[in-house]
Amino acid sequence: MSSSSGSDGPAVDGLIDPENDPRATFLLEPEVVAPLLAHVVTSHDAGTHRSLAPFTGAPLADLPLSSVLDVARAVDRARDAQTRWAARPVRERAAVLLRFHDIVLDRQSAVLDLIQLESGKTRANAFEEIADIAQVTRHYGVRAPAYLRAHGVRGMLPLLTQAVVHRRPVGVVGVIAPWNYPLTLAMADVLPALVAGNAVVLKPDPQTSLTALWAAAALSEAGLPDDVLQVVVGGGEIGAALVDEVDHVAFTGSTAVGRRIAARAGERLVGATLELGGKNPLYVAEDADVPVAAAGAVRACFGNTGQLCMSVERLVLHEAVADAFLDAFLERVRSLRLSGAMDFSADVGCLTTPAQLARVQTHVDDAIARGARILAGGVHRSDIGSLFYAPTVLDQVPPHALCVQEETFGPVVTVERVANDAEAVAVMNETEFGLNASVWTRDLGRGRRIAAAVRAGTVNVNDGYAAAWGSVAAPMGGMKASGLGRRHGSDGILAFTEAQTVAVQRGTSSGLTLDALFALDDGRGQRLLTSSLRLLKSVRAR
Repeated sequence: MSSSSGSDGPAVDGLIDPENDPRATFLLEPEVVAPLLAHVVTSHDAGTHRSLAPFTGAPLADLPLSSVLDVARAVDRARDAQTRWAARPVRERAAVLLRFHDIVLDRQSAVLDLIQLESGKTRANAFEEIADIAQVTRHYGVRAPAYLRAHGVRGMLPLLTQAVVHRRPVGVVGVIAPWNYPLTLAMADVLPALVAGNAVVLKPDPQTSLTALWAAAALSEAGLPDDVLQVVVGGGEIGAALVDEVDHVAFTGSTAVGRRIAARAGERLVGATLELGGKNPLYVAEDADVPVAAAGAVRACFGNTGQLCMSVERLVLHEAVADAFLDAFLERVRSLRLSGAMDFSADVGCLTTPAQLARVQTHVDDAIARGARILAGGVHRSDIGSLFYAPTVLDQVPPHALCVQEETFGPVVTVERVANDAEAVAVMNETEFGLNASVWTRDLGRGRRIAAAVRAGTVNVNDGYAAAWGSVAAPMGGMKASGLGRRHGSDGILAFTEAQTVAVQRGTSSGLTLDALFALDDGRGQRLLTSSLRLLKSVRAR
């Protein structure tokens, strides 16, 4: 699908002319949409949501919404199915993920279309989601048995006490996914939760529910039993209802909403995994390879049109290299191709919603009004489409500007110059957020030292965000106001389990018990235990 203008188009008697305006006709055929909508848990009394393609404003589908009662029904069905699913061997559950991996890769063209049509991102950015899901499914499909394996630990009394730690599924996990990465962020928590033996109720954003429903259908085809994964569709009230029903909630979204979810989960004494906002910095040291750093920064700032929680929104430049870096960086920024093409020809897509466009415009206008200087962009590209905004670079932005204080979540980056590494670290840490950061230097040891001083859950040296995110065996998440808990690696699956310790005492029939020891006269039992404790320390017993 090629890009089109954002005008209303010709109308006849107040009606949209189907021959001249793409919004008059649904882009997706009913035979494509109907099988997906069959996976929505709905009693059809909560109305519908019409999703629109951000590129053109054309309708995609009318999605049936779920009610609060539908949420309760979905959780009940998931809870019934979870016991049978958890009883299956973990390798059998993992095999479902590996088959899902193959389906995603084999049918990527279809899901790439859905991702682009729902989110407005480029084909290349959509493919990042395909590659990510392949990474995550392979990792947990292969590693889940080891992560979940029961393991023995040293017992209370050597040789006599056997202690084994088991990982038990929590039950039903609620996953609330955002619109910016409709496949990745719908599945990033669903997959480890499932292989850990849980059932899942997923609430995607209504704007991007079709992609999530495609994934649910693919998991069913991969062998996931009925009712183990349920999908509900709706807004904030449906998310709130889900938090009130499940045994663990995984949420990706804004810090403000994350705080409310954490508070409610705390009231119910259930776990919460939260990946929240970021105001991520990228530091270019004076010894950096300038052309390489400039190319990496373009991707880090404007990938997915800046609608990425790990996206860079602050450039922190060593003053010795700032001008050279900006020359190389701005040349690349100005040459970026904006388009709604359904192929790999575009560099930057559009914003996903009108609300996001309004936020971007507000942040840029506020910065300019406060004295900021535009180095590139700063323009609503309505000539391409109603939600396109030029990649924007702002210099001399005062610290109280909105785009400094808040996450913009769009194609806008600010510039700040520093004199040394210590000043750079101070600037990078001068925010309530701590999700991701990036450091560029030829000296890898220096990069590691700077990274250790940055208060962020992930720090990439000579990369923007992909190196840390794509290392799926390593934990990923935020410090400070950027979240709680971690996804990926062992942390990302064990979060959806409860640890259970089973301790077995040997020798009780032979009188080898603590009761017998304590029954000895004149404190002899206590003296024997004291000697044993000293011996255990001397041999450094764990």
